[in-house]
Amino acid sequence: MILRSKGTVMELMGSTLTATYARPKTSHFLPAISTMAASYRGTQPALATNPSANQWRTSSYYKSNGAIPSPISIQRDNLDLVRAKTMFYPSNRTALSTRYTPEDWYKSNQSNYRVSESSRNSAERLRRDTIRLMQDKDQLTRRTQETTSKNLGERVTDIVFWKSELIHEIDNMVTEIAALSEVKRRLERALAETEGPLQVSQECLYHREKRMSIDLVHDHVEKDLIREVEVIKSCQERMRRHLERAVAQLASNRAAQHELERDMSDKLTAQRIDDRCHHLRNTSNGIGYYRGIERLDPSLSLPDTWSKFTDDNILHSQSERAASHKLRDEIEILLNTTSNEMWNQFNNANVSFTNRISETADAKNSLQTHLAKTLQEIFQTEMLIESLKKALRDKECPLKVAQTRMEERIRRPNVELCRDNPHHRLVSEVKEIEDTIYKLQERLMEAENTLQNLVKTKVTLEHDLSVKANSLFLDQEKCMSIRKSFPSMPRLVGYT
Repeated sequence: MILRSKGTVMELMGSTLTATYARPKTSHFLPAISTMAASYRGTQPALATNPSANQWRTSSYYKSNGAIPSPISIQRDNLDLVRAKTMFYPSNRTALSTRYTPEDWYKSNQSNYRVSESSRNSAERLRRDTIRLMQDKDQLTRRTQETTSKNLGERVTDIVFWKSELIHEIDNMVTEIAALSEVKRRLERALAETEGPLQVSQECLYHREKRMSIDLVHDHVEKDLIREVEVIKSCQERMRRHLERAVAQLASNRAAQHELERDMSDKLTAQRIDDRCHHLRNTSNGIGYYRGIERLDPSLSLPDTWSKFTDDNILHSQSERAASHKLRDEIEILLNTTSNEMWNQFNNANVSFTNRISETADAKNSLQTHLAKTLQEIFQTEMLIESLKKALRDKECPLKVAQTRMEERIRRPNVELCRDNPHHRLVSEVKEIEDTIYKLQERLMEAENTLQNLVKTKVTLEHDLSVKANSLFLDQEKCMSIRKSFPSMPRLVGYT
């Protein structure tokens, strides 16, 4: 008998092969894992005296794993020792029964193959999942960086947009300040020009006090002179008030301009920083770690508040510009009104001093023109009132129809009484018609009030025409030599 050992394989040569006690060959490329031992636990041979399925293994296998020996392993070691002492004697081989069958051996191999394939598949799946995870995270990082770069680009675009709006508004404000300053200078010159006519009117009243006997009467010339003094003083007072408003409005305009310029400066700095951040790349210089920089600061502004801040500045500037433009228009109207008032009063006084008949006739023609326009406007206003009344009457039937429809639909039984689209539309229709009626009634009241004002204006003009007609009888000429220095219209509006 020859004992041949090769690695972990031991075979007995030279004896009758009635049973094989050789240990199964172990593959060099398969790992020794615990699942291999588990595959033999349920395949006990029919004549086995020990229920353990791993008795053919040596104790060194368990010692290498450092496991604590169990009673079954101790029994298996003792059996291996008996086997080692008896297996060299062929006479004893027939007394031992076969531990495993070829089917058990085949099943053990197949189990090992399956375990190996499962382990390889798990490792391959883990490798693929890990590679895919790395690729996905790399793509996610790139997409996130691209999105951030895109957001920075959009932010720069927003800053450029608001900067252009600020530049446009600053230019408009500078233009408005210059225009208001020019109007203010004109108002100051016009206010200075009123001193001469006031002295002339007072001098004329002083000379007319020297009249004697029946000529010393309180006639229309004296009234016109007194009215002229009052008009000039009233115009001076209004000019002073508007001049104070102009000074205050200029201060408000400059304050709004300062806010715009400060916001513009901040926008320039933010654009420079965001533009640099937009062009930063992974290979750029100056990048580094800043721990904790991503923590939110509650004092920082939000995009809505950021845009609202600039929008509020622009709206504030626009409101100041609108107020300034309105003030300029008021000053222009004031200059024209005061110059017209003073010139009209000066002409009325001159009518009494010089050819009162012709001058009063011209004033009468002017008043007749205004009266004709007023009468025409009264006629048109009356036609408007009639149209409004007809429009109100026309809205009664649609309102009745809508309300009748709603009243009829209320009678729908049970669940059919639902708030469907027709119901909502009828409610909206009723509200719309009632709102229309309300607005038409308001407009009718405004038209009636306007008609009353026009009637009052007509009465005033007719009365003034009667006064001017009575003034045609006055023919004396007074103080014309000193009234030739009355300022011209361009000087009264501040152009010279």
